[in-house]
Amino acid sequence: MSTVLIKPLVTEKLAALQEKQNRYSFEVDIKATKPEIKAAVEAAYPETSVIKVNTIIMPTKPKGRFTKGGYIAGRTKKVKKAIVTLKEGQEIDFFSEI
Repeated sequence: MSTVLIKPLVTEKLAALQEKQNRYSFEVDIKATKPEIKAAVEAAYPETSVIKVNTIIMPTKPKGRFTKGGYIAGRTKKVKKAIVTLKEGQEIDFFSEI
């Protein structure tokens, strides 16, 4: 994978999106643009061609836990997700790389 694509995202909701609408999601660099994401996906998976790229920046959320020393507060990191739509009939197999 390139520096633009961090990792593919695999959840039940996104698996349903892959089957029904041929859309795949990745966690990407926070500064990556849509053309950079498209080029990175097509370079990482050469047999695919990307039609459309949608991006989402997920905001930070407060997290905390209780320890012996008291309450420790923190925040999650800010993450950018990209949902790419492929041409009809094409697919990406994330599990073949394992």
